[in-house]
Amino acid sequence: MTPIRIGTRESQLAVWQATQVKDLLEKLSISSVLVPIKSEGDIDLKTPLYEIGVQGIFTRSLDIALLNDKIDIAVHSMKDVPTQLPDGLAQAAVLQRGPVYDLLVYKQDTEFLRHRDSTAQIATSSVRRIAQWLHRYPHHQMTNLRGNVNTRLRKLAEESWDGAIFAQAGLERIHVRPEKSIVLDWMLPAPAQGAIVVIARGEDEQILRCCQPLNHADTALCTKIERDFLRTLLGGCSTPISALAEIEDGDIYFSGQLLSLDGRQMAEIEKILPLDMADGLGRMAAEELLERGGRAIVDGIRAEPQH
Repeated sequence: MTPIRIGTRESQLAVWQATQVKDLLEKLSISSVLVPIKSEGDIDLKTPLYEIGVQGIFTRSLDIALLNDKIDIAVHSMKDVPTQLPDGLAQAAVLQRGPVYDLLVYKQDTEFLRHRDSTAQIATSSVRRIAQWLHRYPHHQMTNLRGNVNTRLRKLAEESWDGAIFAQAGLERIHVRPEKSIVLDWMLPAPAQGAIVVIARGEDEQILRCCQPLNHADTALCTKIERDFLRTLLGGCSTPISALAEIEDGDIYFSGQLLSLDGRQMAEIEKILPLDMADGLGRMAAEELLERGGRAIVDGIRAEPQH
C-alpha cells in the first residue's frame, strides 16, 4: 500500500496534530506522509472571525484537497470542523481527547479577575469567549486577536493588553504555555474542544478501515453529543455556544450554554444520564434550552446587523 497522505494546515499546532496521527498509524505498521496545505483562515489574520462567516474557514482548503484526491485524510482540531461535513467526506476517527478548557495568559498579575467591576483589556476573536467573559466581567474591554498560537502569543507580548484567552490543549501540546497563565475552569469550552478528528473520503473504505483503530469511543461519543447540541441550536463560530459532555462511572454529564453576543443574557442546561441513554442527548438538551429562554437569545443574535 502506498503511504497515506495526511493533509494538514501549516501551523505548528496543526503539524503536531497531524504527526500524532502519523505516529499512531506507524504503530499499526501503516506508513504515511504529511502534506502541508494553506487555509484561508491562516492567510487572512486581520478580519475578525465573526466577520468572515467562519464555518469551515480552517477546513475548506483541506476538504477541497481531499475531494480532489490530493490527500487521503485531513487532520483537524475538531472544534474547527462544521457539524455538517461536505458531501463525499466522512469522519474516520476521533483521537482521545486532551485538556478541554480555556486558559488566560496574563501580562502582569490577575488582580483584575478578583472583582466583577474591575476594568481590563482582554484579547480573543472567539464570540463564545467574548460573551462568557463579558457575562462575568461586564466592564472589561475585548480586543480582536487572530493568528496561530505562536502569532497570538507574540501579539500579546507586544501589545498593552492585560491578557488573552487560548485553548489549554493548543498551548500545552506544543509546549508554549507561559508560566503566567491560569485555567479558566468556569468557562464552558467550545463543543469538541481538545479533540482531534480525522476526515476521509466516504467511499475510501481502505483508508476508513486503516483509521478505525485510532478512534477513541468515549471521546467520539462525548464530542458527538456536544456537536449535536451545537447543530440543533444552528450555531457556528458566530454564535456563543458552549458544551461539554463527560463520562464518569457509567453516566454522561452534560453542560450546555447559549449567550447573547454582549454576554448579558445566558441560557444554560445540565443533564446527567446513564450511558445507555446518551443517544440523542445533545439534540434533546438543545431543544430544552431553546424552550427555556434560548430561542429569544437566538432570535436576538439573528436580528443583529450582519457585517
